[in-house]
Amino acid sequence: MGLTAVAIKAAKGRNKQYKLADADGLYLLVLPTGRRYWRMNYRFHGKFKTIAFGVWPEVKLSDARAKKDAARQCLANGIDPAEQQKLDRIAASVAAANTFRAVADEWIDKIAQEGRSPVTLKKNRWLLSFTYDVLGNRPITEITPHELLAVLHKVEKRGRHESAKRIRATCSQVFRYAIATARADRDVAADLKGALIVPKVTHRAAITTPSEAGALLRAIEGFEGHATTISALKLLPHVFVRPGELRYAEWGDFDLDRALWTIPPEKTKMRRAHTVPLSRQALDIINAIETNRDFSSFLFPSIRSTNRPMSENTINAALRRLGYSKDEMTGHGFRSMAATLLNEMGKWNPDAIERQLAHVDRNTVRSAYARGEYWDERVKMMQYWSDYLDQLRSGAEILTPKFGQK
Repeated sequence: MGLTAVAIKAAKGRNKQYKLADADGLYLLVLPTGRRYWRMNYRFHGKFKTIAFGVWPEVKLSDARAKKDAARQCLANGIDPAEQQKLDRIAASVAAANTFRAVADEWIDKIAQEGRSPVTLKKNRWLLSFTYDVLGNRPITEITPHELLAVLHKVEKRGRHESAKRIRATCSQVFRYAIATARADRDVAADLKGALIVPKVTHRAAITTPSEAGALLRAIEGFEGHATTISALKLLPHVFVRPGELRYAEWGDFDLDRALWTIPPEKTKMRRAHTVPLSRQALDIINAIETNRDFSSFLFPSIRSTNRPMSENTINAALRRLGYSKDEMTGHGFRSMAATLLNEMGKWNPDAIERQLAHVDRNTVRSAYARGEYWDERVKMMQYWSDYLDQLRSGAEILTPKFGQK
């Protein structure tokens, strides 16, 4: 007859430890102190062995019997249950150490060493932070699609549809990294494609007509603010790089004698070096900057620390001070302004404009044959563009001939 809960509870410590047998090798070992331990004796390959199942009452009679049945199933399959128990403990320990947050932090460190920009790293950390309260301490192998979806729906309910989409994509990169490093078997974020609300695409605000561009340039010319902000605001229309690339511009990236600004891969969105031909006007603006590399490595350092670039909100804040709302013009809008007006001129190869915008051709065959990247045309175009901006700023009416016209 097997043990009962009443008999186990009534067991008291004696001068020597003793056993209370249950069935199939399972027994309760009672120590002189009264502590009670679950054990099971068995033979494996003719050798007598014992396996421990825990302490009563933390492990109840029913739990001990379930562990005994699992052990006997191992024996039936030719597996030593004590060795399997060790493997299970190791696996559980590894799983506990490989929480979602631990793997995410490791992935962030990896892409940082690969040269991702500080802005990208900051953005990824921010996106992942939405998941940590619920998923941060969960073993990454145990997270289900439904758990992640619940987190994403919580973000969606606040109207942040684009953020939810980006969180899913970032989590997917973490899961793929876990798979590549043998910490997970599948990307549960990939299962959620199509489960989120697709946000309506909204294009960044930009001024795209000559008359409005002229008015903006005149407003910039009269802007009263910090000298660093004035210089950055004046330079951006002439080079139309991404605002983050302008912020992180360093003196070491420029060859002013050759009128070149080479933005290294780690500072660009597409992770490939991008060279900007500098017009005479752009060079004049750069040469007029009051600070130099001895003051800060950055052309546009923060007003709080010369070791950091100016704030990512500086350009947009200056545009707001000039009276342009976020729906009218943004720092990124200078790219749209240049793209629109340069294409409308009909004077430049559209591919040359795309290269100057640092847009990568998704057609790998086509891009492979564009090795020259229209460099000579881009140099002429950038000087023409700066001359054109000067005329717009002066209020001149400019009629640009189209293709086929003289």
